[in-house]
Amino acid sequence: MQCKSPRLFPLTSILTLVATLAACGGERNTSQPANPLSPSAPAPVGRIPVAPDATIVAAGDVGVCGRAEVESTARLLDGIMGPILGLGDLAYPEGAARDFANCYDPSWGRHRGRTRPSPGNHEYQTSEATPYYDYFGQNAGPPGRGYYSYREGDWLLISLNSNIAADAASAQAAWLRSKLAAEAAKCTLAYWHHPVFSSGQHGNNSKMRALWQILQQAGAEVVLVAHDHLYERFAPQNADGRSDPEGIRQFIVGTGGAQPYGIRTLAPNSEIIGQDEGVLRLTLKADSYAWQFVPIAGKNFSDAGSATCR
Repeated sequence: MQCKSPRLFPLTSILTLVATLAACGGERNTSQPANPLSPSAPAPVGRIPVAPDATIVAAGDVGVCGRAEVESTARLLDGIMGPILGLGDLAYPEGAARDFANCYDPSWGRHRGRTRPSPGNHEYQTSEATPYYDYFGQNAGPPGRGYYSYREGDWLLISLNSNIAADAASAQAAWLRSKLAAEAAKCTLAYWHHPVFSSGQHGNNSKMRALWQILQQAGAEVVLVAHDHLYERFAPQNADGRSDPEGIRQFIVGTGGAQPYGIRTLAPNSEIIGQDEGVLRLTLKADSYAWQFVPIAGKNFSDAGSATCR
């Protein structure tokens, strides 16, 4: 139908006119309204993109040949998606190539592609941890350095190396300052092997205290460590071990399969301790996080909670 307005409007044609205008209006209204989210439309004011929640899972002190618990923790990983944060001492006794081949690879090795590790002292018992860097490749960061960062959801994750220089004047400290200054993140998590605070057999270790202080000044929320073969959660605290709501919460997760340790001296700010093998699952949200300790089959210890980012 051709839609043209008539030039004359005789009374005898009024019905025809009304019908014509109605028909033309109907044709014009058949087009779809513009999509407000199309590239040509302006972005809604005030909307900030938010990444989906991310799930990570962590444990250290893992690959001991002959312990069935190593395969039991690997089975937990089978049912939890997301990156695996290996918190060091992944292949006993010396972190040699044969230790990775015989004591780690048959169990946790099936998840090697999604593992983002940090080295432990047992890895460094063999030629500067060369087999560790060879085994994990680019997932372990630059060869021989052992510290690197990446993003998961809205979070910045930083793997550090507690087996090399970590004082305030070290290359690792300079890199950390630069990384934190360059990466704008509401929430930050760091992980390494030796705990700054522990109620376990090894106790406190001041090696990473300077890096803790750098992390706290940048607003980091969480530190994950291992070394002592137990699970321990601390309240937020500063690098000197004083309770501080603006401090960092540390989790020890040395429960990947090695023989559990006992408790030596209860550390200040310790909130809960467990000695069952298992893994720590963390859900990372845009401005908060939730944790859950998942024990292996047959064990009952559990821990769960949540907190907001500062």
